Amino acid sequence: MPDTAISTLTIDPVSPAIGAVVTGITLSRPLSDAQAAALEQALVTHQVLFFENQPLTPAEQKAFAARFGDLHIHPVYPNVPEQPEIMVLDTGAHNPTDNDVWHTDVTCIDTPPAIVALSGKRLPPHGGDTVWASNIAAYNALSEPLRALLDPLKALHDFTRSFPEWRHNGDPETHARWKAAREKHPPVVHPVIRTHPVTGAKALFVNENFTSRIVGLTDRESAAILDFLYDHISRPEFTVRWKWKADDLVIWDNRSTQHYAVNDYLPHRRVMHRATVLGDRPY
Repeated sequence: MPDTAISTLTIDPVSPAIGAVVTGITLSRPLSDAQAAALEQALVTHQVLFFENQPLTPAEQKAFAARFGDLHIHPVYPNVPEQPEIMVLDTGAHNPTDNDVWHTDVTCIDTPPAIVALSGKRLPPHGGDTVWASNIAAYNALSEPLRALLDPLKALHDFTRSFPEWRHNGDPETHARWKAAREKHPPVVHPVIRTHPVTGAKALFVNENFTSRIVGLTDRESAAILDFLYDHISRPEFTVRWKWKADDLVIWDNRSTQHYAVNDYLPHRRVMHRATVLGDRPY
């Protein structure tokens, strides 16, 4: 029998390169197989999906994200005690953000996240937007000779680049957690150009937060290429910007995007809950 819940689902693109608003679904309810498949297909197509007015408890957000795969528990950031898979991003004057840089989440592990689900819990009166960029659109806009140069290259991704020791040595417990995370997550190597495991599309897979260098190049060569790619990825035509409202939920394909949390709301506070779906080894 057809799933009647699918007939109410509406997906409206918000930019040519990336992003769509989804309506006609209540995410606090368990997803049917047809709904989960439709959302996953929409995510692969549009890379970022925006859902408005979706109040979710941590348990409901965990259940929603878990429909797409196994969930990651972040080794450093705090989480909801009863739901450790739900990471808490609580930033403001008491804890200035460290996410105001273009990045793909947790590329410092062998199997970086495939999908991320972020829920807005407490928003500043103004500001605090997030911007996403399509790494697929950025790759497609490169010249053929540059693509040929980049395709065989690999890059080093380092946990300590995003989580330096000085930022986590304020108290013994925090420092011990950081040291344990560093030992568990040595630098890893990923391709500079990643192939999407579902569509086969190619995408840039370097980011300012975790990529430390391109393997096999001199320091100057590596820095020059990475600086160019970081600047290229952030071109407006590859991006979409979202102005958060309380209980918005956004999910994105972490295999093909980067994002930037705009840090323009101090001294106000911004609280977000994040669930992260593990992916596979990039190739």
